[in-house]
Amino acid sequence: MPVTTHRLAFSKSDTAKFISHLDLMRTFQRAFLRAGIPIKHTEGFNPHAFVSLPLPLSVGYSSSCEVLECQILGEPDLEAVPERMNAVLPAGIQVFRCYEAARPVKELCYVNYIVTLEYEAGAPFGADTAIRELLSRESLVMEKRSKKAKSGFTQVDLIPLIARASIEERRDTVALDLVLRAQNPGLNPELIVSAIRAQAPEFAPDYVTFHRRSVLDQNFQLWE
Repeated sequence: MPVTTHRLAFSKSDTAKFISHLDLMRTFQRAFLRAGIPIKHTEGFNPHAFVSLPLPLSVGYSSSCEVLECQILGEPDLEAVPERMNAVLPAGIQVFRCYEAARPVKELCYVNYIVTLEYEAGAPFGADTAIRELLSRESLVMEKRSKKAKSGFTQVDLIPLIARASIEERRDTVALDLVLRAQNPGLNPELIVSAIRAQAPEFAPDYVTFHRRSVLDQNFQLWE
């Protein structure tokens, strides 16, 4: 009888933003053990709790829509899982839902990011217009690191990977509300910031924060 795959929806904020992908998986593995929630383990000489993150989050990013996959054994009370996990997880990580997986990971197509550009002297006049025009080009090619390329770098056109983009200038910041391709290939919003620095240096921010707000399917509906 196949074991059901379960998903935990959780948020990652504050100092937890700086927990790396591998450390986050180890954190959840220990949390399941401390919470007394039995999950499937890998087989072999050195078995460990099987958990996976379909869409790893970059270090330093906050998120309100992270998803972890596991296989809870027995007949679990899924509604009780969040409270039990939150009691043993570190500050900044909060599970708000546990449910049976219904949709495959391949249907996860887009990610909604809020990217906030911060300026010590206040947002430069015209920054929103310049960035909007930059992201409205027919093509915007940037170089990024690639393990597959012999040179270690490859070129990517950002425009086809940007599904939606809205820009709002505030007093000291410019907020970018972006819907980007999630995978095959995905677009890291840091490349968009790099493009602003390279193509419109007068509007380069002093600081940047990244927040992942939602994960979406091909119809821009919430993926679960």
